[in-house]
Amino acid sequence: MAVELGVFVVPDAEDPQRTLDQIVAADESGLDVVGIQDHPYQRRFLDTWTLLSYAAALTERVRLVPDVANLPLRPPAVLAKSAASLDLLSGGRVELGLGAGGFWDGIAAMGGPRRTGPESVDALEEAIDVIRAVWSGERSVRAGGEHYRVDGLHPGPVPAHPMGIWLGAYGPRMMRVTGRLADGWLPSVPRLPLDEVMQRHVAIDEAARGAGRDPSEIRRVANVSVEGDASDWADWPRELVRLATDYRFETLIVWAEAGDDPVGLVRRIGEDVAPRVRAALDG
Repeated sequence: MAVELGVFVVPDAEDPQRTLDQIVAADESGLDVVGIQDHPYQRRFLDTWTLLSYAAALTERVRLVPDVANLPLRPPAVLAKSAASLDLLSGGRVELGLGAGGFWDGIAAMGGPRRTGPESVDALEEAIDVIRAVWSGERSVRAGGEHYRVDGLHPGPVPAHPMGIWLGAYGPRMMRVTGRLADGWLPSVPRLPLDEVMQRHVAIDEAARGAGRDPSEIRRVANVSVEGDASDWADWPRELVRLATDYRFETLIVWAEAGDDPVGLVRRIGEDVAPRVRAALDG
């Protein structure tokens, strides 16, 4: 079973060099992906797209993903162009994590909309339509609806590879949207309890088949919060293997309390934990 391993790096503006060093360590230690959360209203955080762009220039092979992009503060046509541009500049190393929004007080404080739950999902569906249109390579496009709309837009550029839209999704309607429209599902565990994971997979699969899609084409990705310190390393590969074999996750983005050495933690995950997970799954 081919499983990707990565790390979730906090975009800490109080020590930007250490933030960059973690991303470079992920690249050098053989990890597959780095996820960066996107909370623009958090004063202690670097801007996620600026960080991803800078990091792309410092790395060679690791894939980069906003985990997940804050749609209410990033208009989808511009977001699509930003993601496609970075994908071209990085040699096809970008995926687009996308969320409907949350922390509405913070969003509103930055001048963004304050949406209800149903409105935020409506807006997300429209945004996906707009993003696909911007990536389409067509000469002129019309897409969207009430919340987001492009009309007569000359889109481009086209991404360097078939970029995935991975949705940070939890509720029943968001599962259906994922199955119908997305390329990946990106929840956080244990924010989503493990005993609820399989029913979410079933809902995504049913929605995908209902839309005439193959459910296996929707990548199952998880942000994984691993508990414990260095004394618990032996348990980490077992836990990650179980998420892959028992819970169908194909990409695991690991976050752990780093203490005083977050760069060393990333290297340990890449050089020790990830090889043991891959060996167990290959065997």
